[in-house]
Amino acid sequence: MRPVARIESSLTDRATAPKQGDEGAPPSRLVFAHEFAPAAADVRPGDRLVLLTWLHEADRDVQAVHPRGDRNRPSTGVFSTRSPDRPNPIGLHTVTVTAVEGTTLTVTGLEAIDGTPVLDVKPVLGEVAER
Repeated sequence: MRPVARIESSLTDRATAPKQGDEGAPPSRLVFAHEFAPAAADVRPGDRLVLLTWLHEADRDVQAVHPRGDRNRPSTGVFSTRSPDRPNPIGLHTVTVTAVEGTTLTVTGLEAIDGTPVLDVKPVLGEVAER
């Protein structure tokens, strides 16, 4: 796999980043590699997108966690959680585009830390009649 973009964010530390994008994540930027400019050419402010990221700081040996890091909760297999630590640390994020400048998108709702590689971008689908 090759990343199509990278995240630029004020979030630099996993430990202090929000667990999910709707839990206080600051605006972030997706900076596309120039070779993928045509693939991002039709994205507009207001679009909702699904991002697939590679959680590059994840521990790939983890198979069970205490959800949200709360030791009072029982250990749970990572496939039943949204933990970034997992065998194949692929992140799934729904974001809203607020600005487009060339090959850079500004988005809200993204908890990924600075430097996170973006593997793919897909639109959030509307109702069947809108497709």
